Amino acid sequence: MHHIRQENEEDINEVKEVNDLAFNQEDEFELIERLRDSNAFIPELSLVAVNNENNVIGHILFTRISIENEGRSVPSLALAPMAVHPHFQKKGIGGSLINEGIKRAKSLGFESVVVLGHDQYYPKFGFLKASHYNIEAPFDVPDEAFMVQELKENALQHVEGTVRYSTPFME
Repeated sequence: MHHIRQENEEDINEVKEVNDLAFNQEDEFELIERLRDSNAFIPELSLVAVNNENNVIGHILFTRISIENEGRSVPSLALAPMAVHPHFQKKGIGGSLINEGIKRAKSLGFESVVVLGHDQYYPKFGFLKASHYNIEAPFDVPDEAFMVQELKENALQHVEGTVRYSTPFME
């Protein structure tokens, strides 16, 4: 059993451990730290999954981005990174984090979210290829791996362009 809640300061070391173990490197946590210190950070969308002992077993982060086209800028979110402790993977925890994050993002008024990830995983949660909406990544990625989801019906109907990630993603 697990439940999802907003990350708090006491969780930071466990969030680092989960990300380091899940990605087998420290780069993801360094990105999280830079995002926390940026204006892209939304505390309500930094979520943890905790087990019955209140140990952090998963983490997800949604941050502000924009979709840019000829001087027009449309606010959106990036889902990244997401990590689940290796001992707790394939138990639905990642899905719980995604679903709760999307629910909270909608309640905060966000209208779309992009993700760069596994093309066999994220479509289960409503993500479609971003190219379907004429939305592009700012760097070379496989078309099927760059996805978007409307959080509000027809939110991307008249939106196209290139995603502009916050500075921490580009460092």
